[in-house]
Amino acid sequence: MISKKAKYALKALTRLTLNYESRKPLLISEISETENIPKKFLEAILLELRNNGILQSQKGKGGGYLLKLPPGEVKIARIIRVIDGPIAPLLCVSLHFYDKCEDCSSEEACKIRPLMQQIRDANLTVYENTTLQDLTYNV
Repeated sequence: MISKKAKYALKALTRLTLNYESRKPLLISEISETENIPKKFLEAILLELRNNGILQSQKGKGGGYLLKLPPGEVKIARIIRVIDGPIAPLLCVSLHFYDKCEDCSSEEACKIRPLMQQIRDANLTVYENTTLQDLTYNV
């Protein structure tokens, strides 16, 4: 399950994707109102996305946030990892955030690890093959 923070990030990025062609920045207050996201929470989310190279910001009159890359180049997996961290249900099957389980004596003997790998792979297939552009097809 993704967090509410990740859901809000996807909603905000979808709004910015719809605005991408105009290259006009959107104010936090515009996104907050349109997408029904608490403004203070959205500020922190957009800053995190900017600090991770997904967004850029412009200061001053006419300022705000806009996508740094074309929407077709921004994979959902990247956004989920920036906001929530590992996509895998357990760290012992994570590709980018691996950590050994403290309660397992042997990963090879673990009976639930293969299932968790399948769940990770299924999620990754969707997240890695979906871009921000894909989210706007039904809007």
